[in-house]
Amino acid sequence: MKDVTARALGIEVEDDLGLFRWLLASFLMGKPIRSTVAVKAYRVLVHERGLDTPQKLVQTSHSALVRLLGQAGYRRYDESTARRLHALANKVEVELAAQLEALQGAAGIEGFKRWLMEFEGIGPKTVEIFLREGRAHLTKLGGR
Repeated sequence: MKDVTARALGIEVEDDLGLFRWLLASFLMGKPIRSTVAVKAYRVLVHERGLDTPQKLVQTSHSALVRLLGQAGYRRYDESTARRLHALANKVEVELAAQLEALQGAAGIEGFKRWLMEFEGIGPKTVEIFLREGRAHLTKLGGR
């Protein structure tokens, strides 16, 4: 599967919700698994189960996330991915608004990239995927 776009997943990266959905998709696609599995996991979580906000992900039990990831074809990484999804959702819920506000400061996009790299399970590949389509929205918010 070639580079998956936000639009192909039904995501409009125009607001905070779209930004979170694209971050979730990027997180899944940045893992060392087939992109078809990552896309299926995104669709199971968001389209089938409605887990499209940080709060909804946080409120989903670890075992339920593991089961949903398993439905999508995750095997070896289901436990660690479920744990990291909870951590991602918690941190985004608490810190995203402040990070978006900080885009207008001196750190801009580079500061936002550093923040993303603080998440367990997010590395350069995930940041690259996310910024491929998230950069335009972040720039509109004041990032440079």
